[in-house]
Amino acid sequence: MKAAIKYIAISVFLISCNRKEQKPETKTLPQKIDSIFAAVTDFNGVVLVADKGRPVYHKAFGFANVETKQDLDTATIFELASVSKQFTAMLIAMLHTVGKLNYDDPIEKYLSGLPYKGITIRHLLNHTSGLPDYQKLMDENWDKSKVATNEDILFYLKKFHPPVLFAPGEKYEYSNTGYVLLGSIVEKASGKEFITFVHEKIFDPLSMSSTDIRTRSQKEAITNFALGYIFVPERNKYVRADSFPSSNYTIWLGGRKGPGRVSSTTSDLLKWDRALYTETLVNSQTLNEIFSPAKLNDGSLTNYGFGWMLRKDSVLGKVVYHTGDNPGYKTEILRYIDKDKTVIILCNNAHAKFNELVMELEHQLAKQ
Repeated sequence: MKAAIKYIAISVFLISCNRKEQKPETKTLPQKIDSIFAAVTDFNGVVLVADKGRPVYHKAFGFANVETKQDLDTATIFELASVSKQFTAMLIAMLHTVGKLNYDDPIEKYLSGLPYKGITIRHLLNHTSGLPDYQKLMDENWDKSKVATNEDILFYLKKFHPPVLFAPGEKYEYSNTGYVLLGSIVEKASGKEFITFVHEKIFDPLSMSSTDIRTRSQKEAITNFALGYIFVPERNKYVRADSFPSSNYTIWLGGRKGPGRVSSTTSDLLKWDRALYTETLVNSQTLNEIFSPAKLNDGSLTNYGFGWMLRKDSVLGKVVYHTGDNPGYKTEILRYIDKDKTVIILCNNAHAKFNELVMELEHQLAKQ
């Protein structure tokens, strides 16, 4: 009897141990992120996830150059597209803090001859100006064998004066035109060329050594620059985005400054992210203004501050972020400032599932 009881006890113990062994292991965050990207085999890009400034995930997928099969790595330089706008907005904020301009100054104080009245610098920052689309204007009238600059864009706005879309402050509508004007206002108020000034005030102080506003020839000279690719269904393959120069505005608008054209790495963007938790660039009051929504004429609030999109997540809290989209590139930086978590994802084949990947990354962060 005692032997039978002993046998039963041992059996129960072994079954219990076996059940414990069969219990699925809990995956770490890096393992979960690996699983996300393993399911999208043709994604080209670099992904960085940081917790309080410490990278907990930093990996590259795919190719910088599809033709030569040159692999991407975590130091590869990408076009940021509209993620660039946050640097332009910061320059304006820095000029405001030293009294070189005021947010509510009318734009004609710095840019004379434009046929648009009642628009302020604040309207430009917040995308509430109602300005027409400069890209459409240039697409219809510009000689695409030439490279247009801010001065050319301003000249065409004066020459053709397309009408405003709505009264200043009436509503929010994303405007690249507004950030072209901001780029020119930076030069007028600072007395310095835009690229020189952004290096002096942001890139160099933060040791963002891989970050710049580069010409096409400068980018071609960099061996570790991610070339942009787009998927062409008719050919069932990814093709260089610059294979179509007449439709690639980044080529014939390649001299503009303000709305885009910054190229950088995930590591440099993390340096930028860290600076925004300190008063290295501007004081805390100015940072709060940058990350605050615009107020429209009717008193309602938008979801955009100064160069940053804004939203609230039920788990992660306040999110300040921005997307970028150029031919061949999709980019995004997300800063979960209540939790001090950061996601930076730079893609050079404009992957169709890019937004899904970002959402899944956020979903996994929220579960931590």
